[in-house]
Amino acid sequence: MSEECALRVLGIETSCDETGVAVYDSEQGLLGHSLYSQIKLHADFGGVVPELASRDHVRKTLPLITDTLKQTDGGLEQLDGIAYTAGPGLVGALLVGAAIGRSLAWTLDIPAVGVHHMEGHMLAPMLDERKPEFPFVALLVSGGHSQLVEVEAVGHYRLLGESIDDAAGEAFDKTAKLLGLPYPGGPELARLAEQGNPERFSFPRPMTDRPGLDFSFSGLKTFALNTMQQELAPELNLEPEIAQQTRADIARAFEDAVVDTMVIKCRRAVRETNCQTLVLAGGVAANRHLRQRMQLSMEKEGVELFYPNMQFCTDNGAMIAYAGCQRLVAGQSEELQFGARPRWPLEELTALD
Repeated sequence: MSEECALRVLGIETSCDETGVAVYDSEQGLLGHSLYSQIKLHADFGGVVPELASRDHVRKTLPLITDTLKQTDGGLEQLDGIAYTAGPGLVGALLVGAAIGRSLAWTLDIPAVGVHHMEGHMLAPMLDERKPEFPFVALLVSGGHSQLVEVEAVGHYRLLGESIDDAAGEAFDKTAKLLGLPYPGGPELARLAEQGNPERFSFPRPMTDRPGLDFSFSGLKTFALNTMQQELAPELNLEPEIAQQTRADIARAFEDAVVDTMVIKCRRAVRETNCQTLVLAGGVAANRHLRQRMQLSMEKEGVELFYPNMQFCTDNGAMIAYAGCQRLVAGQSEELQFGARPRWPLEELTALD
């Protein structure tokens, strides 16, 4: 990248229940980042309350911007652009980041760009020293999305497959709730699964017995519920430690089924596209079991596997700053008006020239 096009970009992420802010420099890389999680705020409700999420973003975004700028060697006047998450996500939460980002850009007379949340996740491995090269296949797995995407370059995306019902992260959270685990359920289920016996239960691997790259995880949740009702029925009068082990065994069987399904679909995807690189991104990419199984499978396929640093798997401002920087460097920006797109197909993004 030439010296004259170097840009310093502030990234703002407020799509759901995490407020993320970062500053990314196209020459120097990531200069600073801050993250605030609303887990405690939503824990009593067992899930994200959109109105509370929006109000908390209002409270936290500006202080986080101040904290992040302190990590860099300059203030607001050193910024060359603003990137904010424009969608998909919770509309109220998105509007908080969009309003703050666009207002700052107008005040500073610098360009701003709305970033697609999943594009941010997909490009998050670029924040690491070891970066994937285009083209690659990306598996995007989060609380709201499970997608396989062929990536030719930034903005050049072809959807290969997606979930026809629950996303993988959503299925993790719902099954965790059935098991009586606290919010957020996905990481709690993964921790419980580590204590489980992988040989006790066998769950189906949905849609792997037919061609195609789409996913379906809703049936696994139902299978887990039926297994619980059978194995943990009150009339069985199970000892507490036996009941707890049964829950762990069910969690392990569920996790194994989800992981195996994603590994099988990724293996198909790299074969069909002849891609030699796979990117694993999104909140579920932090799952240790998934990383290990995917690594073994891709090694057998001769495919190189990349995933973000653990701190950048969940929602964060760094991925938004990076993705926005790529578009601003290419000359893209938006008019003064702004909005939010709670539903926004990845294929509708403008390709970079």
